[in-house]
Amino acid sequence: MPSLRMELPCLCLLFLSCLQLLSANNDFFTSIGQMTDLLYTEKDLVISLKDYIKAEESKLQQIKQWADKLDLLTATATQDPEGFLGHPVNAFKLMKRLNTEWGNLETLVLSDTTDGFISNLTIQRQYFPTDEDQTGAAKALLRLQDTYRLDANTISTGDLPGVKHKSHMTVEDCYELGKIAYSDVDYYHTELWMAQALKQLDQGEESTLDKVTVLDYLSYAIYQQGDLERALEYTKRLLELDPEHQRANGNLKYFQFQLDKQRKTEEDETQKQVKREKRETSDKKKKNNNVSNHQIPERKKYEMLCRGEGIKMTPRRQSRLFCRYYDNNRNPKYLLAPVKQQDEWDRPYIVRYLDIISDKEIEKIKQLAKPRLRRATISNPITGVLETASYRISKSAWLTSYDDPMIEKINQRIEDLTGLEMDTAEELQVANYGVGGQYEPHFDFGRKDEPDAFKELGTGNRIATWLFYMSDVTAGGATVFPDVGAAVWPQKSTAVFWYNLFASGEGDYSTRHAACPVLVGNKWVSNKWIHERGQEWRRPCGLRETE
Repeated sequence: MPSLRMELPCLCLLFLSCLQLLSANNDFFTSIGQMTDLLYTEKDLVISLKDYIKAEESKLQQIKQWADKLDLLTATATQDPEGFLGHPVNAFKLMKRLNTEWGNLETLVLSDTTDGFISNLTIQRQYFPTDEDQTGAAKALLRLQDTYRLDANTISTGDLPGVKHKSHMTVEDCYELGKIAYSDVDYYHTELWMAQALKQLDQGEESTLDKVTVLDYLSYAIYQQGDLERALEYTKRLLELDPEHQRANGNLKYFQFQLDKQRKTEEDETQKQVKREKRETSDKKKKNNNVSNHQIPERKKYEMLCRGEGIKMTPRRQSRLFCRYYDNNRNPKYLLAPVKQQDEWDRPYIVRYLDIISDKEIEKIKQLAKPRLRRATISNPITGVLETASYRISKSAWLTSYDDPMIEKINQRIEDLTGLEMDTAEELQVANYGVGGQYEPHFDFGRKDEPDAFKELGTGNRIATWLFYMSDVTAGGATVFPDVGAAVWPQKSTAVFWYNLFASGEGDYSTRHAACPVLVGNKWVSNKWIHERGQEWRRPCGLRETE
């Protein structure tokens, strides 16, 4: 019997290069650009798995053929054993089969076809996302849910604006989100996602999870939010499915006791409350009519702007915003081909430059930056140490003119259009946002309570910010200024520019801004932080503090 030969393919060179790239990075969830490498990793795993299946099928096919052949042979031989073995060839072949061929079959059965697949899997596993990545991606979904006011069913069915590849969440997926929220003592989101898991189970979705497990989490999360009636209702439903459930039986008595106590207290307070409400009603009406943008908490303003809501500019102010062809005071490079410039906001003054960076330049920047992307950091306001933060979900890389002549060309373009010195500016920072990628409200400049913010650079404070948008974003991802109500939406090949400092050198606190979470799509930006030193003759000092 011929011996089985199975040759499982080795990992391709392309895959090895991907592994080298992945080995230098973690926090996959903070960069969609780098997460794409994981798709190719998974594709290679599937190819390897299929090769293993093919080898197993080939092995079983050979064993089956051997069994079928011997089944026929032994059926014939056992009808007349002596007559069958009376033929010398049959006698010889019986000796050969039992002495040699059954041994070969044993070797075939015991042969291990998993080596190639397990080897590939072992190599790749060290570059897999971690628990931190899975938790980070889960929390990003919860963040998107809150910012864009999405209900759990909308996310679970994948019905998001502009999606090309719709994806449905299983009961297990919803349960996992609920558990992660529960681990964070976030009972609000625990309830939302356990309720969604239960809804899908009630609709008949097949799952390895049972309703008892989901109801256990759901009833407790609702209790922790103070809704004793509903907590009691779900606990009773759990006990209908599992009357012996020890914790639920204990909770049933406790919830009922607390509910009776609560009702008694409410009855005692009813009369007092009615009198109080009569006195306060008129005062509340007066106060509610006077709510202004300044009274809305920053977080709420930020989320409203991300959704395209919030305070709008008056028609009179809007009428003062213009678009124009711009040559920056007859700069020789732009006399014959001025750039398109449009006003985005008046105070602070934010302008956008259109078609200011080409697709070729964008792809080159992304190509240079991608291998260097690292989790974006913030400067600790107390220690000054750079550290990661949950409110900045992206990866960034820094590019210099030594990396490619094109970077110097881009730096010069910024200088020509702003009239500001680039020699003292920071290097070009490239950022790619991850799942629900965002950067919550912050200042680009150093405040007075941060005297050492840029001391080591020796170039003064950040006078201005230039921001390239290197991709369109399907939904979300706006740059918003909560204090003034401005929202600037990503538009590929454009750039926005604003001054962080007044001409006097004082910080312009209205430039506090944020990058909204990316709901759908992939957001690439690059920015240039321009510093004070070298601008003495390019932007003379003002005499008034806010000039």
